[in-house]
This record gives sequence, C-alpha cells and structure tokens, in this order.
Amino acid sequence: MLRVAGVSPESLVDGPGIRFTIFAQGCSHKCKGCHNPSTHPLEGGKLMGVEEIIDKLKGKLLIKGLTFSGGDPFLQSKGFHLLAKRVKEVNKDWDILAYTGYHFEDLLKDKEKRRLLEVIDILIDGPFVEEKKDLGLKYRGSSNQRIIDVQRSLDEDRAILYSEEY
Repeated sequence: MLRVAGVSPESLVDGPGIRFTIFAQGCSHKCKGCHNPSTHPLEGGKLMGVEEIIDKLKGKLLIKGLTFSGGDPFLQSKGFHLLAKRVKEVNKDWDILAYTGYHFEDLLKDKEKRRLLEVIDILIDGPFVEEKKDLGLKYRGSSNQRIIDVQRSLDEDRAILYSEEY
C-alpha cells in the first residue's frame, strides 16, 4: 500500500509529455517555499494499492510516462518500487520520472532507495531552495536541482545529467 496525497491523470508540467502523476504523502525535507506543503505530514493522504493505481492507468493511450512526486516518494521506496515494476509490466514504453529532496549520491547508499532508483528512468534530485528559485527551468523549481539519467548513472556509478532539452 502507498500513502498518496493525490493523483493527476494527465499532467503536462511534471516531466516530458503527458504524464500520470502520483503525489506521495509524506516529506521530511520541508523545504522553505515548497509549492506542495500539504504533502509533508506522514500520516495524511489516503492509502492506495498498487493494483488500484494500475487500474487507473489502463486505457491511458496518450500517456508518455509516470511521475512520482510528493511529498517524497523515496520515503516509501518499497511501495513505489513495486508500483514501478508493475507499471513496466503493463507498458514497457512508459518512462518513470521521480522527484526527491535527496541527492542521487545519498540514495545510492540506502538499499531500499537504491532499489527504487533501479526502476526509474529520470530523477530530479535535491531540495527546493527558495533563494535559487527559477521559473524558467523546465520541471524543476530551483537551479540546484538536477535532471539525472538514472540508468546511465547507475551503469557509470556517478550522476549523469540529461541534456539541456529538459
């Protein structure tokens, strides 16, 4: 079961293309100026099963991929890992993008968080920093956040950034 703050079945702002976005409930980063502070409490939101979410995805022909946003999905690494694996079974062409306040390098050090990384294609890492807020950035709120090609990064054991097209 996942604790979810909400779902956006067709988002244009949470990554490239039309995306199905799942907002994780719970965030320990509590970044100053966060645009989604209602997702911070760990006990908020509602519980949803993996298959319940998969059912909502069925028939979504225009979706390019899924986005795990928040809150921070890495606080529920095990559940989001199961969901990501199931999503790849349903449609191997969908990519998975995840937002986190953690840095990629720190996620690698935690076994459960690394397992989630292994099934993600794109990671936007780092906390939102209000002093570095930049409305001109695609898919990020502040200039310290990186857009990482996760699979290449895992292969090379270092963060590999996507090109400027993002």
